[in-house]
Amino acid sequence: MSATETMYTAGQWRPATGGGVREITDPADGAPFATASEGDARDADAAVAAARRAFDTGPWPGTPAAERAALLLRTAELLRRDREEIALTESRDTGKTLEEGRIDVDDVVAAFRYFAGLVAHEPAGRVVDAQDPGVHSVVVHEPVGVCALITPWNYPLLQASWKIAPALAAGNTFVVKPSEITPLSTVHLMRLLAEAGLPEGTGNLVTGPGDPVGARLAGHPDVDLVSFTGGLASGTAVAAAAAPTVKKVALELGGKNPNVVFADACESEERFDTAVDQALNAAFVHSGQVCSAGSRLIVEESVRDRFVTELTARAGRIRVGRGTVPGTECGPLVSAAQLARTEAFVASALEEGAVLRCGGRRPGPGPDRPAGGFFYSPTVLDHCRRDMRVIREELFGPILTVETFRTEDEAVALANDTEYGLAGAVFSADTARARRVAGRLRHGTVWINDYHPYLPQAEWGGFGRSGTGRELGPAGLAEYRETKHVYENLRPAPVRWFRG
Repeated sequence: MSATETMYTAGQWRPATGGGVREITDPADGAPFATASEGDARDADAAVAAARRAFDTGPWPGTPAAERAALLLRTAELLRRDREEIALTESRDTGKTLEEGRIDVDDVVAAFRYFAGLVAHEPAGRVVDAQDPGVHSVVVHEPVGVCALITPWNYPLLQASWKIAPALAAGNTFVVKPSEITPLSTVHLMRLLAEAGLPEGTGNLVTGPGDPVGARLAGHPDVDLVSFTGGLASGTAVAAAAAPTVKKVALELGGKNPNVVFADACESEERFDTAVDQALNAAFVHSGQVCSAGSRLIVEESVRDRFVTELTARAGRIRVGRGTVPGTECGPLVSAAQLARTEAFVASALEEGAVLRCGGRRPGPGPDRPAGGFFYSPTVLDHCRRDMRVIREELFGPILTVETFRTEDEAVALANDTEYGLAGAVFSADTARARRVAGRLRHGTVWINDYHPYLPQAEWGGFGRSGTGRELGPAGLAEYRETKHVYENLRPAPVRWFRG
């Protein structure tokens, strides 16, 4: 496979049909460091055709669950083998720290292992009590068919695994389209799936832009399901493209995630330290380029001054630099466009009356920060209001906004005042209150006294405009299945409804 043969169709690596090539840029210095094929609708059609043949006539849909699970486990071991190489690729491709890249690989391994175990040990079907000894009734689950999997640029390998692992576990074939900005780790994963023995055409990869590649996949009549993770505007376009063919659609469209801190979460020095530390973790991991980032700090008024003062001091000490350099805590933004977007959000917030506590600028160049990199200092914006753009829209940058509340009801109202509903957190020493507030939050994941952990066994997805469907957990597998009822009459006899 050459550097520009990143298409994988029907078991073969090849260049784009039209010969298109895209340079892949390292966000730490703005310089190209790799190339990828730049596909178009023709490449999408070829990949779908291969996946369609593999599903209709190939072995994978009929492969026993234990054998499908075994391939997923082999892939998990290959991922462990290549952990350092993949982590470095992910760091250079996305800008995240090398340690974050390693954690991503570990989480991908966990996802493959989870779905392998889920299908290997589940019953073949659910027997239904028809209350008739002459009837055998069973509900079974079958693969959907050809799945189009469209993934984002911030967690390219992780998001690919959350789709590919359950799709394969359920017996489907697929075409995956990673973001054209960060395709390299998905290319590596496809190589490992092939090495693990995935049958020809079962898994296919097309690299290229959302328009036309993603759009063609979403609307393709031979695609049975489309799973998309990305922004709200792109997600609604995917849903619209899929609607005429009435295919299954799963969307994860980001969030505007509240981190609610009650005063009693700061009643001791240890609790105070934890709450501040977690607020930094919520907002600034991967430079805030996380769909579940806790970018909205909602803190009780009686402790806000002390909390924001300490938070600001610590945010100002975050080490920003190239992700591959040891000691870096916050890497660059993924692109020049994302950097400009972050700057625009901060400018609009200041125009609307927010108070800048720290950051709000590009840090100067240094040994770990090349002049051409897309770096932005972790930023804290105080005195924010619900009507501000920076409060209403998803940021995807290292920006933390501060709002305050006085009562529990006000805290819940603020936390739920968003069109999104992906994730959020509650920090409180009062277990009853923390659980009560968690129950009132309209978000798909709610952490109590923590932020960001997830489990492959637990469903992930959002309320409202954060999307439809779920990834991970049993429901994540169910997205890639059709449910069929098989009713068998054990004592067939004439009905005699018509007597003529």
